[in-house]
Amino acid sequence: MFINLLVCLPVGKTGELHNRSVGFACQQAKKSVNRKKGLDVEVAMKSRKSARSKSAKSGARGGTPVVRSSPKTTRKMERETIRLTVNGQPHQLKIGNNPNEIDPSHTLAHTLRETLGLTGTKVSCDNGACGCCTVLMDNKAVLSCMTLTVECDGKMITTIEGLKDSKTEKLDPLQQAFIDYTAFQCGFCTPGIIMSAKALLHENPSPAEEDVKEALSGNFCRCISHYQVVKAVMAASRQVR
Repeated sequence: MFINLLVCLPVGKTGELHNRSVGFACQQAKKSVNRKKGLDVEVAMKSRKSARSKSAKSGARGGTPVVRSSPKTTRKMERETIRLTVNGQPHQLKIGNNPNEIDPSHTLAHTLRETLGLTGTKVSCDNGACGCCTVLMDNKAVLSCMTLTVECDGKMITTIEGLKDSKTEKLDPLQQAFIDYTAFQCGFCTPGIIMSAKALLHENPSPAEEDVKEALSGNFCRCISHYQVVKAVMAASRQVR
């Protein structure tokens, strides 16, 4: 980039000569830069031709020519299938970006709701802060909105739909206790709370009230029904013993 220099001198031969010398200097500088740019382009072109020539020679000699793969090709090469068990049912899911495939960026919550149709798992904050999306992975409570589906290969997932007895359709004691103690109001956060409580009872069948409060500390109920929730979990624990 250049700026035309205007030299303010008194009108006369001295001023004219000075302006001419400045203009000449600018022209010489422009020519120098243009020559440098031309050399840079020429060097780049030669380097590119040399790389192509080496690749072609390597292929002619039986070697493997250097070929750049596009991101789409790379995605296809990395595609694989994962297997996981959801509520006792085995599922085989293909990873990819085509319809009916699991994108590597899909969360477990998205797969459960959108792919498998298990909408009992709720998504509220979608940042792992409210606990509404809690499910069990190998009987441990996990936040499904913060867990990628591709991380669940070989895992056993249990959602709120999987708690009832599959043969008799009888509710889990924990679910029944929530009904008996009216431990819910709008019910949106209830599945996550029940799954967190279920994980606690798997680990500790006889929890103290403080254990229940600590286990449910990551579940937020905007209807303020935690008093009944604690009572329901304690009642269910007495039936499980």
